Amino acid sequence: MLEMININSLPVFLLIFVRVLAFFVTMPLFSYRTIPLPFKIGFGFFLAMIMFYTIDGSGVAFDSMYLFLLMKEALVGLLIGLIAYIIVSAIQVAGGFIDFQMGFAIANVMDPQTGAQSPITGQFLYMISLLFLLAVDGHHLIIDGIVNSYQFIELGQFIPFENKSIADFVIDSFNYMFLIAFQMSIPIVGCLFLVDIALGIIARTVPQLNVFVVGLPLKILVSFVAILVFLGLYMTLAKNLFETMFVTMRGLMQLFGGA
Repeated sequence: MLEMININSLPVFLLIFVRVLAFFVTMPLFSYRTIPLPFKIGFGFFLAMIMFYTIDGSGVAFDSMYLFLLMKEALVGLLIGLIAYIIVSAIQVAGGFIDFQMGFAIANVMDPQTGAQSPITGQFLYMISLLFLLAVDGHHLIIDGIVNSYQFIELGQFIPFENKSIADFVIDSFNYMFLIAFQMSIPIVGCLFLVDIALGIIARTVPQLNVFVVGLPLKILVSFVAILVFLGLYMTLAKNLFETMFVTMRGLMQLFGGA
């Protein structure tokens, strides 16, 4: 503990603390409004204190470059958490696709965790996915990701932003997020597309039937049945989604480290 009291070790601890706090600002599960701010700061402080004894800070000095190192640490934490949040957002995008076909697109709800509007089905699938993540101790892997980030990005090392592969990696991750969202929504959207075809045939063969009155409750019923049937598939897709999130975080850290 005497080493922590030493004033020379304070710049190193501050760099670690800034990266951890910036990571919690954008990281899924830890960045939500439902988690109190004092808990985030306190948890980040004690996590940084634990990490302080395992990280080599010999190359860090309180000089004219220290402010840029602080900005770099904040940027690293924000971007690693943001790339993970982009991948997890595939669940919300998939829910938006489903709600558009169900007719629930006009009934968005306020997400208390992020403070933004989100589709009803997307919020339902998102909560199930988060509970699944907590059940398999995925939040421990998230914390492990920020701890292991110092193996790729050292304290005194700057990010090579002139590396074009970083921008390509982020764009590819964004594209892959939409691909995952399409995979998650295609069973329900496909079923509703068949319902639309059936209603179109009925409208042509039985003109006396008002398909606009029958169609909406029928599509909602088919959607609920399809979600119930494919719920086991969503657990597999959620597992693959979180595996992709961890792989993407690791790949971005490797690029930041110049690998």
